[in-house]
Formats: sequence, C-alpha cells, structure tokens
Amino acid sequence: MRNEYEITGLFYKICDYKCRKYLDIKLKSSQITNPDLMVVMMNPGSSYPLDGIDNNTKPSFAAPDNTQDQIMKVMKNTSFKYARILNLSDLRTPDSNKLYKFVKSEDSKTVPHTIFDSDRIDDFNSLFVKDVPIIYGWGVNSLLTELAKLAIETINHPSPIGIKKDTKQYAYYHPLPRIYKKQIEWVEKLSQRLSHT
Repeated sequence: MRNEYEITGLFYKICDYKCRKYLDIKLKSSQITNPDLMVVMMNPGSSYPLDGIDNNTKPSFAAPDNTQDQIMKVMKNTSFKYARILNLSDLRTPDSNKLYKFVKSEDSKTVPHTIFDSDRIDDFNSLFVKDVPIIYGWGVNSLLTELAKLAIETINHPSPIGIKKDTKQYAYYHPLPRIYKKQIEWVEKLSQRLSHT
C-alpha cells in the first residue's frame, strides 16, 4: 500500500530538537495539487527524512510509520487522495513518554514546537487547508489537553471527524491503539464517517 503514495515532509531542528513541520501523503496516480483531507495528530513518531537531512528548508521524501499507514488505509477506503498531517507538537520521537516529558518541561514554553501557537500563525495559515474534512487523532492523555484545546480553537472547524473520548472534552483516540482490533475499528469508523462527508 505504501508504494501507492508519495510521502513528503519538512524536517527541521530547533534548539537541538529534531522536528517535523508537516507530512503530506499523496496518491501517486492523482493529479491533485492541494490536500483534500487534513489530519491533526499528536507528534511525528518514527517517520524520518529519506535523504538523512534532519534540518532542511525544503520538503524531502519521508519514510512513513505505522500510524501513517492507518491514514493511508482510510484514504484507500474513501475518495481522498491527498492528506496533510499537522501535529500538536512538531517534536519527533516515537516514544510518547518523551513527548509528555517535553510538554511538562520549561523548554516547551520557550521552544515554538506547536504550529498552533500564535507566534507561528504564518506557518499555520500557509499549511492549513480550510473547507476540507479534518480528522482529529492525538490520543487521550490529559497532558495534551492544553495543546489540544489550542489546536481546536485555532482550527475552529465546525465538524471534525474522530473518535472522541466521552469523558474528556479535548480527547480524540489515536489512529494506532495498542490493541489490534481497535486499530481495525478506528479505520472502519473513520472511513465510514468520511464517506458521508
């Protein structure tokens, strides 16, 4: 499935932190030039630049990870051809605990690691595509509540698509839960909802 899609992203470094500004997943056989689907997730996981340049000023081809496979499955099940992924935090780490630790740290207050920060409004405006469906899937950890609230308020989308945790206001289940059955369920539910948009 991965070979059907062109995957590119802009990787950069700030204050010695490896980051990614965005990731695009585009069907190779399509002539589409703008994303027809937006996705907001937690942070860049184990995806990395294929050219090995961690601090770039232009997009490079990227190796996807298992979470992005979930997005590709949803795209394959629906008519969407070009998804753009933004994250609550640009910090690249496959270890969620490292992200939570960073979010609690003093560095997170001074390093502009979220595209939803008012200081990065130009980044947001240049990368966020309005008037297309949007998937929320950053997980349900309460340490992400402030970032999630900021993202939701900045995006201000009337009808985001995701699996919301009933007991939490800003929590949307991650595309890749630990339980395999739940992973299949996530793809099925999201595919169904997107088919009706």
